Amino acid sequence: MAKVAITVNGSEPGNVFPAFILGSSAVASGDEVIIFCTPGGSPVMVKGIIEKMEVKGLPNLLELFNGLKELGGKIYVCELALDAKDLKKEDFREGIEIIGATTFINEIKDATITFSF
Repeated sequence: MAKVAITVNGSEPGNVFPAFILGSSAVASGDEVIIFCTPGGSPVMVKGIIEKMEVKGLPNLLELFNGLKELGGKIYVCELALDAKDLKKEDFREGIEIIGATTFINEIKDATITFSF
C-alpha cells in the first residue's frame, strides 16, 4: 500500500479534477490518500461548489469526492485559507478538516507518491 499526497493549488477544473480522479483511483486501489487544498484551492471545498463543477467527458466531481471520503481518503484545507479567502470553518463541506501546513507535512513524511495541481 502506498501513501499518496496530493496538493490542490487552484479552484479551476484543471486543478481539481486531476486531484480527485487520481485520489479516487488510488484510494480505490487500497492506497492511503491525503488531499491538501492550499488557500488557492480552498474555495472548491466550500459547500455547493463541487456540485457546480462539470466538465464534458470527465467524471462527476461530487461522486469522486464522496467515493474518496467513503473509502477513507482524507481531505484537508489549509488554515491560512480562512483569512486569505474570508472563509469560516462552517463554510466548508462536511468531512473537511482544517489543518496547518506543518501538520500536513508531518502527515505526508512517508508518502511514496506525490502530486500537485
